[in-house]
Parts: sequence; C-alpha cells; structure tokens
Amino acid sequence: MPMIQLTVPEGSLTAEGRAGIQRELASLLLRWEGAPDNSFFRAQAWSYLHELPAGVQATAEDDLPRLRIDVTVPAGALSDRRKAGLIKDATDAVLRAAGLTESDALRVWVLIHEQVEGTWGAGGHVVRFSELAAMAKEQKADA
Repeated sequence: MPMIQLTVPEGSLTAEGRAGIQRELASLLLRWEGAPDNSFFRAQAWSYLHELPAGVQATAEDDLPRLRIDVTVPAGALSDRRKAGLIKDATDAVLRAAGLTESDALRVWVLIHEQVEGTWGAGGHVVRFSELAAMAKEQKADA
C-alpha cells in the first residue's frame, strides 16, 4: 500500500509531464517494491501531485524550482538496492516531466518514509507488511 507524492512549484512541469507523471511514479514504486502488476496492487499505489503557488519556494541561493518526491512505504518493503533504484528512476522521471536534464538532478530530492509495523491502516484495519508480502507472493504464483 505505497504512496508517492510529488511537490513542485506551479508551472515547473511540462504539459505532457504533468499529464503522466503521477501514474509513472506510482508504477515505478510498485515495480521497485516487487508488487505484482495487477489491478488490485495498482489501485493501492496512491500518487499525489502538489503544486505550490509561485514564489513560495526558494533556496538561500536562487529561485530555481526544486522538486520533492515523498515516498511512504511499510518498513521493510524496500531493501537498500530497491531504494537506490527507486530514487534513480523517480528522479529521472521527474526530470523528464519538468523538461530538465541530468545536470539538474540535485534539484530533485527523494525522501523515503518507512511506516513501522502497526502504523498503517486501511479500510478501518491495521495493514501489516507481512500480510501484503504474502498476498503479493500468492498473486505472483497465480500469474
């Protein structure tokens, strides 16, 4: 039950990038989690786009747009290798969506937030990572 949020200054994404970035980021997250590519898991991968009004984001140096990706996953869902792959692929996707190049990569930050067991709920119940992992394993075996 991952969630990914992209926060950008308004107007920093291209029209094409804005139209597709949410689904691309959600798909990347599922892939790096190792979840089955099916409608149940795709429906649980939530993606948000937060566009900040002009002038509310800056650094001590300049006013160039900075883009932040916040990823929320159950603790243990991503190994160090999977985190590194997700960070690289999500950064590349956001750079493309904003019409930026690899030289702008330091303007994209990825923050991974791991929810400890027992702190994630859905449908009025605690969601346990072990249950999700078992469900994913079962669905992969059935495919």
